[in-house]
Amino acid sequence: MATRKAEKQEKLTGRKKAAIFLVSIGAQNAALIMKNLKDEEVEILSFEIARLSNIPAEQKNNVLKEFYELLQASRYLVAGGIAYATDILERSLGAARANEIINRLTSSLQIKPFDFVKKADPQQLVNLLQSEHPQTIALILAYLEPKRSSDILSQLPVEIQTNVTRRIATMDRTNPEVVREVESTLEIKLSSFETDDLHVYGGIDTVAEMLNFADRSTEKTIIENLEEEDPELAEEIKKRMFVFEDIVILDDRSMQKVLRKVDMFDLVKGLRSSDEEVKEKVLSNMSKRAAVILQEDIEFLGPIKLSDVEESQQRIVSIIRKMEEESDIVIIRSGEESSLV
Repeated sequence: MATRKAEKQEKLTGRKKAAIFLVSIGAQNAALIMKNLKDEEVEILSFEIARLSNIPAEQKNNVLKEFYELLQASRYLVAGGIAYATDILERSLGAARANEIINRLTSSLQIKPFDFVKKADPQQLVNLLQSEHPQTIALILAYLEPKRSSDILSQLPVEIQTNVTRRIATMDRTNPEVVREVESTLEIKLSSFETDDLHVYGGIDTVAEMLNFADRSTEKTIIENLEEEDPELAEEIKKRMFVFEDIVILDDRSMQKVLRKVDMFDLVKGLRSSDEEVKEKVLSNMSKRAAVILQEDIEFLGPIKLSDVEESQQRIVSIIRKMEEESDIVIIRSGEESSLV
């Protein structure tokens, strides 16, 4: 009797399983899922649901269990790749069931072999492949995107490049089990690298981020000293930052949005020691009356400490940076014009 039930369960089509699953989770939840399906898929499932009569409790439970297993496997796959997902599933379900689920999942998701390599550090991957047999390298590169394969091949030693290229060109069909074995081995080797090797500490972006949070005086001192010692490096850092003088690169609409948020007394103090280009950028984006009042306030402002001026400038810059982070404004830095859409 149990054997007949098992056979009946095995004969269920994917469509019927999907129909049973949708009926089992209730109309409201099923409707949310079907909203994201194509029209033809909705039509097919609706037909299957209409054909369902009484669903045995065991059959429903088996379908829900299968869905749960596939969902868990999918999460494991995203979190750590095929080797990780297989390992976790084998421990809980056994090797045979784990392989069955992984094979079904990778097929349904159309995951190509070595797909996890996309997330690998390029230089680490090159270093790892150099110690592999040319046939193994050829197999891996054959499955990767041509651009990625080309980049890796160009960084391999010259004596290996030709050998690998020849093997790729003469490669015939490869046993899926061999592919899986090579894939699993490579994934384990990649994951065994020290995590510290994958982190990037320091660099221009780090300096720019640090200076973005530094006080105005420190920021200016460091940049000015760097300009004397290494002008090119200073320029690269400045490109990644936004300083008070960069107000001039804001488009008019963004400038007007900024002016609605900054404190006017900060603006008066901040413009006190700025050059004419910065002042003109601000004044041209104000009404004539507001611009006249601002100019008068700047002219009649008494003696003020340079540190107070810099603090006001920094507060204005902080507002601009926050607005950019929140996508209220767009700052077009040098060389970024082509990235606009």
